[in-house]
Amino acid sequence: MGNALEGKTIALAASRKTEEMVTLIEKQGGTGIVRPLQGTVFLAEEQVEPELKQLIEDGTDWLIFTTGIGTETLLNVAKNNGLEEKFLHMVGHVKVAARGYKTMAALKKIDVQPVAKDDDGTTEGLSRALNGYDFKGQRVTIQLHGETAPRLTKFLEEKGAIVKHILPYRHIAPEPATVDTLCEEIIAEKVDAVCFTTAIQVRSLFNYAKEQGTYDQLLPFFKEKVVPVAVGKVTAEAFKEEGIYNYVVPELERMGAMIIELTRYYERLKDVN
Repeated sequence: MGNALEGKTIALAASRKTEEMVTLIEKQGGTGIVRPLQGTVFLAEEQVEPELKQLIEDGTDWLIFTTGIGTETLLNVAKNNGLEEKFLHMVGHVKVAARGYKTMAALKKIDVQPVAKDDDGTTEGLSRALNGYDFKGQRVTIQLHGETAPRLTKFLEEKGAIVKHILPYRHIAPEPATVDTLCEEIIAEKVDAVCFTTAIQVRSLFNYAKEQGTYDQLLPFFKEKVVPVAVGKVTAEAFKEEGIYNYVVPELERMGAMIIELTRYYERLKDVN
């Protein structure tokens, strides 16, 4: 396994633990380059407080929670702004759906049992759980983390739902120069694989390419020449949104495991050839 990445340049879209990953890539004979696409996710309490107040006033038929930290933050914002009793009353009287075990744990603390939950930690799994429900004319509020969930929103709207989002955390896009550099490197065939550790990183790259008018040029590289690598299922979902299905993903959702899985991928290619 020592030289499976020999001659390969692997771009890392992460912004943390990059030194460890570069070292791991180098041990396998490859070259690791860091092109952070994460951007910044920040707590937006001032913006979300009036939105939460409006949600309580207007009401909703469904509340869909997608992250544990986002669920807990909404509860804290409600508490800090004298809205806790009203918010808890609403959560207890509407249909609740949840994605991920951390979200389930946050809801358990307030004795809320979701009527629907994902089967695998992804929004796709959550969509499967929601498929049997009638959403025609239903008001659905989705708690998100830093960014939108286009597939889940589209799924619900196609079923007739009126969808709103509430984001206790907001996302600031990464440095345009970094994204531009990576796009140029991919198109110039200087990169063999790109490793992503969050869905935000995937969307940052493709949203930038769409804005710059290079999306149609960039996308085929991920389908034919550049190996798309995801740290886990949720990140891989963002590939599917772009129609990319030839991604590499480890069973164990860890950064080190992701590099090892990429190494194994190249070893299998060698065996075939």
